[in-house]
Amino acid sequence: MAENSVIFFDIDGTLLDHEKKLPQSTKESIFKLKALGHKVAIATGRAPFMYEDLRKELEIDTYVSYNGQYVVVNGEVAYTNPLNKESIIKLADAALANDHPIVYMDHENMRANIQEHHHIKESISSLQIDHYPTHDPNYYKGRDLYQSLLFCEEGSETQYEQAFTDFDFIRWHRFSVDIIPKGGSKAVGISKAVEKLGFKEDNVYAFGDGLNDIEMLSTIKNSVAMGNAEEIVKSAAQHITTTVEDNGIQNGLQKVGLL
Repeated sequence: MAENSVIFFDIDGTLLDHEKKLPQSTKESIFKLKALGHKVAIATGRAPFMYEDLRKELEIDTYVSYNGQYVVVNGEVAYTNPLNKESIIKLADAALANDHPIVYMDHENMRANIQEHHHIKESISSLQIDHYPTHDPNYYKGRDLYQSLLFCEEGSETQYEQAFTDFDFIRWHRFSVDIIPKGGSKAVGISKAVEKLGFKEDNVYAFGDGLNDIEMLSTIKNSVAMGNAEEIVKSAAQHITTTVEDNGIQNGLQKVGLL
């Protein structure tokens, strides 16, 4: 049996299939890992409130949210990295002039700076979650924001990347881009969690499939890309498993010797 390890899983396209369902083989694999004494964690671009049900179903209390900006270890907040509030307000004002709305996000909720927009509706609905941003253009006041969403067509984010250099822009939908602090990533968030948990580098694993997983997969020594990932993502990982629908998690865990 392998030494006790910690395994970080992305959610969309990794734990959940493209219909946002949790494959039975994945659920069984997660609980087998726990039975063997391993620590199971999540590393996602999602907000904590967007996958509370999944955490409960899998009995997970350690997670990296917002692409590394909000980290909880054993049920307690271990690290936060909020957006520069002055810059995000300036960006929101510039974006509105181009009919590009913004959604402000903290650890509890999300609010849009306009009442309604079809890009918001199409992007958020693709996640198939119960949360939808209501209108509150002042939601940034008096609270830390860990991520914001910029809604614009592909390529339109370039103007903001050039003007707001204290942010990183990561596209996750054809109409939406994550805005996070410059240099923030799942890899950084995972390092904070691992430091708190006390695992050695050799005993840290990560599974992912998205563009926001590239730094995580290229940084973590034992990394696995899903078979449904793009080639640029696969090239960043040490191992490649089958697709999420084709028992990708189970096969990947067996491939690296954890199951």
